[in-house]
Amino acid sequence: MRTSEKPSTSKPAGQIGVLPKQRSTAWWLETLRKREARMGDEYLRRDVKLTFESAEEREACIRFFNAAYRAEESGLAQAHALAGRVEEWDPDLAECLRLYGNEEGWHRSLLTEFLGELGGDIRPMSGLTQTMYEKYGEAKDMATIVLTNLMFETIGATTYRMALRNVRAPLARQMLTILTRDEAFHVPLNVHFLRAVLARTDATRAGGLLHRAKLQAIYNAVFVGLLLSAHRSRKAAKAFDRISFVDLSRAYVENLARLFVHEPDLRFEPPRALLAIFGLRRAGLVAAGGFSPTSGDAAELAADREHVAVTAL
Repeated sequence: MRTSEKPSTSKPAGQIGVLPKQRSTAWWLETLRKREARMGDEYLRRDVKLTFESAEEREACIRFFNAAYRAEESGLAQAHALAGRVEEWDPDLAECLRLYGNEEGWHRSLLTEFLGELGGDIRPMSGLTQTMYEKYGEAKDMATIVLTNLMFETIGATTYRMALRNVRAPLARQMLTILTRDEAFHVPLNVHFLRAVLARTDATRAGGLLHRAKLQAIYNAVFVGLLLSAHRSRKAAKAFDRISFVDLSRAYVENLARLFVHEPDLRFEPPRALLAIFGLRRAGLVAAGGFSPTSGDAAELAADREHVAVTAL
């Protein structure tokens, strides 16, 4: 892997993506196949060991990457399950879902190895995190599954990018760099999945307006749940990633709101009350432009594992 890291002055901390542009399923499939062919070329470094300033920091590191593990595990299971359902009406999209799930599975394997390197283990989920993943795992509606996964990917991309700014241990930075880079690709990929699934369900489902209203309600509920998870995660992981709740929560709100402000055809509206609490307005997010995490351009920048540059913000 050849990865460059340099400071960036063009984006506020945690902001992800660039200008919005759509890509065809054929482009995504070709790109995913190229990525799969190079997946085995990357390995965790064995020439360095993780050292910590305190037992608290080590424990926070284990918790941070356990949360990452659970996210990858969930993404793998849902992507492969969806692929089986999509196969009958769009085989190419189904193959994209399988390859995406394989990338999540590869991350899970790397995280298992990484946690072993630092003497940690895979731990069960609890509390709000467990509840959110259980509800996600029980979902049957395809649009609900993809929308929720897209939001999970967005907060993952946000957190990894912000942590990369603060973490200095080389092995942890390598793991964060891989996750940051690949989630930058997975966010717009999941927007493509969502657009394709919505086109299918809108065309075949009776009571389409009711279904859309339900999806908006789910977007709002997951939005709030993820914001609450930012607060809970500070107790578990702040000693490792050194991200304050104020910074992380604002980045979550901004990036979750930005998901759809440049994608009007998807017809999702961020909760205005939450935006107002953080001094944000939808019109301001639209006017700012330039940093859409749904971007096809962002996907192109993150598509080539060998040449992508991951900034430390």
